[in-house]
Amino acid sequence: QVQLVESGGGLVQPGGSLRLSCAASRSIFSYGMAWYRQAPGKQREQVAHITTGGTTNYADSVKGRFTISRDNAKYTVSLQMNSLKPEDTAVYYCNTVFPIRFTWGQGTQVTVSS
Repeated sequence: QVQLVESGGGLVQPGGSLRLSCAASRSIFSYGMAWYRQAPGKQREQVAHITTGGTTNYADSVKGRFTISRDNAKYTVSLQMNSLKPEDTAVYYCNTVFPIRFTWGQGTQVTVSS
């Protein structure tokens, strides 16, 4: 089983940037990977995914502001988040694209507030 550890969250002002990282305990090169987020009182939603070949796709709410990338040699997936908005506040998680293959990590909290 692969363990996932997310990091890089924090408190940022609107318009600011953060870079999230997801470190896997072993190779994930054969999996499409995604970032998800869950805001208080809401369901977890996928915000971005990247295929094994590097093709990316984004939720409309983050398109043009977020960039997902992967480094198969380092077993990592990253999410660069720019022009952050208060509605981006959530706990962010990484995992495979559906169907979910790995146990969820603890996530990393992102809070966008002035």
